[in-house]
Amino acid sequence: MSGTPAAARVCILAAVLCAIWCTLPAYAPDAPVPWGTAVLVAALGLGCEAAGRRSPSGGPGPVAAGAFLPVHLTASFLLPPAAAALVAASGSLAGRVEQPPYAARRIWRAAQLALTCAAASWAYAALGGPATLGGGGAAPDFPRALLPACAAALAFSLVLTALDAVVLAAAERRPVRRSVSALLPLALGPHLVHALAGLMTAVLWRSPYGPFSALLVLLPMYLSCWVFAQYHREQAAHRATIRALVHAVDIKDTYTRGHSERVGRASVLIARELGMDDRRVEGLRFAGILHDIGKLGVPTRVLRKDGPLTPEERRIMELHPEYGHEIVRGIGFLDEARDAILHHHERLDGSGYPYGLSGSRIPEFARVVAVADAFDAMTSTRSYRRARPVPAALAELKRCAGSQFDPRMVGALDRALRRHGWSEADTAVTADEPREPQGPHAPLESHGPRGPRGASAGARQDAPPIPHARSAAPLSGPFRDRRR
Repeated sequence: MSGTPAAARVCILAAVLCAIWCTLPAYAPDAPVPWGTAVLVAALGLGCEAAGRRSPSGGPGPVAAGAFLPVHLTASFLLPPAAAALVAASGSLAGRVEQPPYAARRIWRAAQLALTCAAASWAYAALGGPATLGGGGAAPDFPRALLPACAAALAFSLVLTALDAVVLAAAERRPVRRSVSALLPLALGPHLVHALAGLMTAVLWRSPYGPFSALLVLLPMYLSCWVFAQYHREQAAHRATIRALVHAVDIKDTYTRGHSERVGRASVLIARELGMDDRRVEGLRFAGILHDIGKLGVPTRVLRKDGPLTPEERRIMELHPEYGHEIVRGIGFLDEARDAILHHHERLDGSGYPYGLSGSRIPEFARVVAVADAFDAMTSTRSYRRARPVPAALAELKRCAGSQFDPRMVGALDRALRRHGWSEADTAVTADEPREPQGPHAPLESHGPRGPRGASAGARQDAPPIPHARSAAPLSGPFRDRRR
């Protein structure tokens, strides 16, 4: 516990002392503790914890925290508060802890669950819950049994959330009220489900079929938790893969650092405004973040060149969508995002690249990312020019809608920005070493290598400027920047 802040150590010590105090009544000679039930429930909890601990870190396990809460809530329904606290503490001490400080986290979790189970058991008993379970020839009293079970789940959530908020305030100086407001809504639903599973387990436990019948509830619940944990670990692996790829691009092309994440955010705004389902929204976020991944295949000298590109260099630059598609071809979860990576430089009038697709032949994801990409290019401050205001960038996009951009996507972005705005954090400097613009009236647009400067959304969105005379040539005009 040497690396734990002093205030957090005080919290842990206080929680341990309170947990010990809660268990003291169980040691009294005349304590009404059904020790046989307590031992069986504790063994069941230890088995669940041991299964989670044997799973490799990040591999398949029941739940990330290691604690299988239906077992603890079953203990709260079957046992008095002191015994329920003992059962919860014994199981938690055997669980796996994935982050340091290991000892402090394990002790804290044991004390925390002991207190929460004691509180749940007390609330359950206060509303007459044990009498509703049946047993001894009596049938369980439904639906009356649901009220004390829900009260126990509420007490469990409140105490667990309060303890989490206190330790976060001590260890990380987070405001207690903010932590409670963030954690409690997330805890109530799952804890209610766990309480219902624990209630059915307790009813079967008290039935003529005995404790082994409880596995009919706990085993499917345990498998559900395992599948749920697998899903979240898979999602975490997906995010880690995306972060690694984006970081590689940022290292190679420092002029666009942060650009990919912002394009992902703008793509999500458009997708939600269009009413796409959550799966496609997540896919579009990945597409926006990875749209420039093909730059890993472009020579660094071309990406960072300060002068105009030669015809050969332009051809190399125009290959980056195909490079990107090849890089992500084998990543199955990207799905439609692969089409956006390949086609986000196509234009509605058919003059884009790499295949010159036009109109509805351009995949929908690609049309979304094209608008998000151009919008971020105009609203981001680069080392060679200042950012355009959001209204000016939107006006430019609208001017080029129908020729370069899909008007439906432009309209969706416009509505989304009116609704949600675009924060200063989204328009941060994207180059490592900012340079001063060339005079107070330095142009905001990028330069096009084939002629006078076009408007910035149609120019290269991620390269240093190429010195040409300023022009009002439209995005949809003949001057397209091949360095994008």
